[in-house]
Amino acid sequence: MSVTKIAPTNETELDLFETLRNTDHEQVMFCQDKATGLKAIIAIHNTVLGPGLGGTRMWSYATEADAVQDALRLSRGMTYKASVAGLNLGGAKAVIIGDAKKHKSEALMRKFGRFVNNLSGKYITAEDVGTTTRDMEYVAMETKHVVGLPEIMGGGGDPSPVTAYGTYMGMKASAKKAYGSDSLKGKTVAVQGLGKVGMNLCEYVHKEGAKLYVSNINQKALDYAAAKFDATIVPLDDIYDLDVDIFAPCAMGAVINDDTIDRLKCDIIAGASNNQLKDEGIHGDALKEKGIYYAPDFVINAGGLINVYSEHTGYVREMAMSRTEKIYDTILDIFDISDNEGINMQRAATNLAERRIEKILKVQSTY
Repeated sequence: MSVTKIAPTNETELDLFETLRNTDHEQVMFCQDKATGLKAIIAIHNTVLGPGLGGTRMWSYATEADAVQDALRLSRGMTYKASVAGLNLGGAKAVIIGDAKKHKSEALMRKFGRFVNNLSGKYITAEDVGTTTRDMEYVAMETKHVVGLPEIMGGGGDPSPVTAYGTYMGMKASAKKAYGSDSLKGKTVAVQGLGKVGMNLCEYVHKEGAKLYVSNINQKALDYAAAKFDATIVPLDDIYDLDVDIFAPCAMGAVINDDTIDRLKCDIIAGASNNQLKDEGIHGDALKEKGIYYAPDFVINAGGLINVYSEHTGYVREMAMSRTEKIYDTILDIFDISDNEGINMQRAATNLAERRIEKILKVQSTY
């Protein structure tokens, strides 16, 4: 039997099973329902530490192959994020193909919930880009394997403020490493992306006395940041050229690449977006060679995961915030590993995650 090929992306065909062999994913589930228009992919990367938990992203992908690649990469990141954060969770992610503003409906989200339920707890879903706590309420009508629910339903509500808090703690740890003090007073910070996380991060940074520069596709968000935080608005592409202390990517991924690295004049990269490095090896090494301290994305943005994990185990806000504060120490540990082992900071973080998984796998093998 021949292997089914996925639609070409960038003129290269994607062989799904060959891709899975290269990424070590445990399972990929394709979900389709003609009645609701649902087209979704659930990718489960690793469940050694526990059930795979990861949000459901709804996005208008250029090709179905792009959607598959996004699910695979994001789910892998969730494995490492949960491991480094010390959580008893594996890594998984779901993507729904479509425009959230046009195609999302109660019926579609409930049908998706049924697919989640069919995995019998191996995957726990939550909100992500393009989905909301209201959407998770619909999913919860069909499965108990969902977090990110409103506080009125016993959930933790919107995890964005906790993600921002963790990013802020990681930024302060990075400043401690770079400058000898974690104070951000008088520092210049460029924030790329003013969604819920980016805007909350601006508030933390502004309160500490840093000077903000912001870029975003939404003019209303820019105007708000300018008025509320005295931020200077910068054109989208110019954000890479600023002579600032800290660059905080809080939009989409792959913004640290061949085109942007040479333009960066910052000492620190500490932002909340996922998959910031287009190539973890090449661009991770380039940042280290350039002397830029990079706080690995799956470590610094783990606050949201910590928040929904706390919901999974019995939500207590104070406990979620306390666990999120530990991102500060973890970032410092990663810088030490990078220095001691002569490897880039992304590799140091990945090694830290993989070592915990390997240790727990040995524990499990004794049963």
